[in-house]
Amino acid sequence: MDPYSAGTAPVRVDPRAILVMQEVGVDISEHRSKHVQELTGVEVDAVVTVCDRANERCPVFPGKVNRLHRDFDDPPRLAAGAADEEAALGHYRRVRDEIRAFVEALPIALWRKERIGRP
Repeated sequence: MDPYSAGTAPVRVDPRAILVMQEVGVDISEHRSKHVQELTGVEVDAVVTVCDRANERCPVFPGKVNRLHRDFDDPPRLAAGAADEEAALGHYRRVRDEIRAFVEALPIALWRKERIGRP
């Protein structure tokens, strides 16, 4: 299973996201935001959504597709109310670390969902 990343409302990759990912050795500076329609024709085994809006707007994929959802805070929204840049980056770091833990647990979560069936 190959991973793909896409969204329902793609925007440019946030410079703060690039910065906090570089802090943990991940370079996303050349990444681009893609629309889920770019995955048309790709066989999908699982769909993982990471915000409620994406979960509500995510298209239905044909076949047996495991769906897993977890809503994370939106760092740009939180950073907009931050007192300074370091506080803004703190929101990005926290969400980055939460997403990392979630992704690390994905194989087991998807395996369990496959074993017990979908809701």
